[in-house]
Amino acid sequence: MTMETEPTSTGSTSASSRRVSYFYDAEVGNYHYGQGHPMKPHRVRMTHNLVVNYGLYKKMDVFRPRLLSPTAMTRFHSDDYINFLKVITPDNMTDYTRQLQRFNVGEDCPVFDGLFEFCQLYTSGSIGGAARLNEDSADIVINWSGGLHHAKKAEASGFCYINDCVLAILELLKKHERVLYIDIDIHHGDGVEEAFYSTNRVMTVSFHKFGEYFPGTGDVLDI
Repeated sequence: MTMETEPTSTGSTSASSRRVSYFYDAEVGNYHYGQGHPMKPHRVRMTHNLVVNYGLYKKMDVFRPRLLSPTAMTRFHSDDYINFLKVITPDNMTDYTRQLQRFNVGEDCPVFDGLFEFCQLYTSGSIGGAARLNEDSADIVINWSGGLHHAKKAEASGFCYINDCVLAILELLKKHERVLYIDIDIHHGDGVEEAFYSTNRVMTVSFHKFGEYFPGTGDVLDI
């Protein structure tokens, strides 16, 4: 996930002088969705290795995210859903059969070791980045582990559990009157669109494949 603020005046800030904050925690690459699952957090570590070996980190301020509290996640997500993610583990799944179905946690969004900690890590990077923008400490912020745009208020979806995009936008709205969210993932950013559908303070624009393709929303005629 990448966020940036608008330059104060047209052409006043060159590309080389833009202040970039980069959020990364080495632990994020240790989590595993399960054998054969297409979502692989290890790719974030591979991306970070490219950032380091190409020397790109020298042009950025590098931060390890400060972990977000579960309470902070309830700015968007329901209390019941967050509490469920905190307690569910591969060892106790049989005790939460009803909740697994209710919160859509299962095949696409499996339970794995350290699930909630993983959610904290990727979400904290996005919230931390938004805070840097609000403080005018950065012009651009990057969190390659973020962008899990399908998660709903009380439901996992499309490999996403916590919607860090929504939470980051809510953080930005503390200071900025309006936010433009641009989604270039191949899948429609349905979770973010749904979260802000009834407000004029957030405009969501999604460029994605449409048709018989997950999640099946985001028609070209939708406005």
